[in-house]
Amino acid sequence: MADLIFSYRPDWTPLWLLNLAILATGALGGLVLHGLLVRTIRRALRGRDTYWATLVVKLRRPTRLAALILGLAAGAGLAQLGEGGAETLRRILAIGFIILVGWSTLTALDIWSLLYIRGFKLDAEDNLLARKHVTQTRILTRTAAILIVVLTTGFALMTLPGVRQYGISLLASAGAAGIIAGLALQPFLTNLIAGVQIATTQPIRIDDAVIVENEWGQIEEITSTYVVVRLWDWRRMILPLTYFIQQPFQNWTRETASLIGTVMLYVDYAAPIDVLRAKLEEIAKASPLWDGQVVNLAVTEASERTIQVRCLVSARNAPTAFDLRCEVREKMIAFLQAEMPEALPKDRLNLAGGPMAPGNPLGA
Repeated sequence: MADLIFSYRPDWTPLWLLNLAILATGALGGLVLHGLLVRTIRRALRGRDTYWATLVVKLRRPTRLAALILGLAAGAGLAQLGEGGAETLRRILAIGFIILVGWSTLTALDIWSLLYIRGFKLDAEDNLLARKHVTQTRILTRTAAILIVVLTTGFALMTLPGVRQYGISLLASAGAAGIIAGLALQPFLTNLIAGVQIATTQPIRIDDAVIVENEWGQIEEITSTYVVVRLWDWRRMILPLTYFIQQPFQNWTRETASLIGTVMLYVDYAAPIDVLRAKLEEIAKASPLWDGQVVNLAVTEASERTIQVRCLVSARNAPTAFDLRCEVREKMIAFLQAEMPEALPKDRLNLAGGPMAPGNPLGA
């Protein structure tokens, strides 16, 4: 076939131009066949689950590179490149093939993570299991992606004689260059290892309610090196992964999303505790925010002027618990103002030698 093509070459046509045309035709043919195949698959999947359309989009670019490499390889079999040109093209195709393998592995990893996470719903009311698996999958996927990129870069560099030693150093971490790179990347590698620890032990998960640096927020994103915490006022706090391995913090949803909210009230010594306890139970039972588990009122402290009353109510999750606490606080204060003003804190004055008020041993 090659001899037939070159036998019809006009004398005025340079050899390099004919070789370039053959390679370009092979590459173009591969891209055209790829486009037709993608269009056919899209038409066959029309009307099905949107996930499959997303899958085709993710696979389009790696398969396009594969089609381009196959087209160039087919054209190289027909062209007369000579020893130097054939060697250059072989190296280009080798690098392209290595990139294709790495790219395909990353795509397969991405597709696998999407398939795995697809079965878990973060927007469910009880999403503890979903948050656990999503956190593990995202961290381990990003860690694996970094390793794949490093390996792909190393193998690609090893195909080039001039920079082969850099590829070997990148893969084996040997020699002075590898040691310097390792020292320079120590914080990055430390966070990378911390990410693996977090993925396996899971002190935090996606959407966990936490208190860090005296700020309340929720875990919004966990990358391979840092964690994004969405604070209650929509600010974002960025913390390294090592923070959650080395520093103490509060995780309000470690084992379950349910929380007990606390409301503190300060009332007079004459306040009827039983009435307040009954009112708290009435407020909790009437509220859709209460999960029906915990409601309790107890006197926790007494000062020279007031007594401290602690109201406990439970809710399904941290945001609901916060809203329920606000509701209980508002309604208990409104009840004291409207129905029992005598239970509000007050100052007493007992004049020296003055009679105590009848029936009031406190001398109100």
